[in-house]
Amino acid sequence: MGVFWSRGYHGTALPDLLRATKLSRGSLYAAFGDKHALFLRALDRYIADALARMDVELSPRHAPVDGLRTFLAGYVERTSGASGRRGCLLVATAMELAGHDEDVEGRIGGFFKAMEARVASALSRAKAAGELAAGVEPASAARILVCFVEGLRVVGKTGPARTTSQATADALLDRFIR
Repeated sequence: MGVFWSRGYHGTALPDLLRATKLSRGSLYAAFGDKHALFLRALDRYIADALARMDVELSPRHAPVDGLRTFLAGYVERTSGASGRRGCLLVATAMELAGHDEDVEGRIGGFFKAMEARVASALSRAKAAGELAAGVEPASAARILVCFVEGLRVVGKTGPARTTSQATADALLDRFIR
């Protein structure tokens, strides 16, 4: 996953994968099939890790607004400093392959829908608790927040100050809550 993340799909060559996996060519092909199949497995792992993290951050065991703040703070953290400059495997993959690779496009689209559903669920709980501002609909607000955090991933490549990103995240969420 790290090799694809740092070099991109097209920039990753078989020798890079052999070094990273410490497998021989034959073992790599036997275990994963080909480069594309290995890439899809790496992308699946990245997506599973991200969804598991969201499940913790947005868990119904937490107050919904607290969970949303934790979710946004996590994105601010991942888009700051060296992590921010590294970027996001999913965003980089979307830019490189979506529209050209149905397997990748389906995975990325599915991830964004799953992310949006998790955020919408937290916002629905906030609405039920009377914590959303008048007129805020959870589904629309969730789409906005997903676009925002993915935009943070892109902007993070330019090294914005963490305090600026956090202030922006707080200002956006404050528009949705009472």
